[in-house]
Amino acid sequence: MKMKQHLLQCAVVLLFLLFTQLELAVLSASHSVDHGRYGSIFSFGDSFADTGNKPIAFAANSVPVTVMGPPYGDTFFGHPTGRTTDGRLILDFLAENLGLPFVPPSLAHNGSFDRGANFAVAGATTLDADFFHDRDIPGAPSKFPLNTSLNVQLEWFQKLKPSLCGSTQECKQFLGRSLFFMGEFGVNDYHLSLKKWSVEQVRSLVPLVIETISAAIERLIKHGATSLVVPGVIPSGCSPPILTMFADARPSEYDPNTGCLRAHNELGIHHNTLLQDSLRRLRAKHPGVTIVYADFFSPVMEMVESPHKFGFRQDILQVCCGGAGRYNYNDSVSCGDPGATACEEPSSSLYFDGVHLTEPGYRYVADGWLNSINSAVDASSGNTGWCTSEHVDP
Repeated sequence: MKMKQHLLQCAVVLLFLLFTQLELAVLSASHSVDHGRYGSIFSFGDSFADTGNKPIAFAANSVPVTVMGPPYGDTFFGHPTGRTTDGRLILDFLAENLGLPFVPPSLAHNGSFDRGANFAVAGATTLDADFFHDRDIPGAPSKFPLNTSLNVQLEWFQKLKPSLCGSTQECKQFLGRSLFFMGEFGVNDYHLSLKKWSVEQVRSLVPLVIETISAAIERLIKHGATSLVVPGVIPSGCSPPILTMFADARPSEYDPNTGCLRAHNELGIHHNTLLQDSLRRLRAKHPGVTIVYADFFSPVMEMVESPHKFGFRQDILQVCCGGAGRYNYNDSVSCGDPGATACEEPSSSLYFDGVHLTEPGYRYVADGWLNSINSAVDASSGNTGWCTSEHVDP
């Protein structure tokens, strides 16, 4: 009898939830159910998240950029924005779906940061710049990496914080309703190091990179963060710059099904495994904090393995905009340079100008991250698993 009553109650509640969801779908075309969940977004990272800091940071170091000319930004904005792609980034799609404005770049924005700030800078590393320069990585005459590492970005956030909230209670409330993105971090550390070191040597850096990311998460939690998204790294073995850098690799070093370099992808898998282990420890240490792992590796591999499924061309590892080379990529001719060529339909390509994806690629990755965010929030609020026989008295 109790079982029947419980099932009837579940059916009534599920019907209510169904009609509620249908009503929300009519009111909003967004994928996000609760637009009021977060009041702001704060982002740290590299070019996968940079919404416009690159031109400022590079100019300060007398490093030329082509990102402020066409074809950058053409697909969505209609003009360059400082993003290293043809349109929107993962962060842009997530902000849209969560009912928030695009996250303004902290170095290039003169307005309010009440709805969030983006500290990510293209080329940023996890480890401090001195770590690489002391080891002559990648070597003269390169100025990279610049002084824009994870710790530097955290310092920028700390300096901005007093303008966001005053008292401890005010900061607790404000930052408690903010969503923090920690990365992606790691790709630049590894790609720069691969210019001097073997894959095995670079692999030894992974624990230090993970430790630095974990320490940064702890710092944000102390500041008041309660919702964090921590992305893993991409499959570097499928990245055109890495494929070009190791063009002399033996045939046995490639995956015959994808054309990607196995060892470099395994490096990414190792990073992501250690990162997820670290996040599990952080969740146990901070049970009141939601820490979401965002998978960057798997969706990129899905698109590489099945290009037609996503509307991409068969030669999936070719970049849309670049210089002459096997993958239409040339390290000495950047997209936007006079010698570069751009494809007519960026939407048919996965890679835009090298390591960076096109807008359709970022959109697919963003869909997966949004699902992970929503699932984590549902789990933390106890919205899963309640309508089962485990809740029925015997």
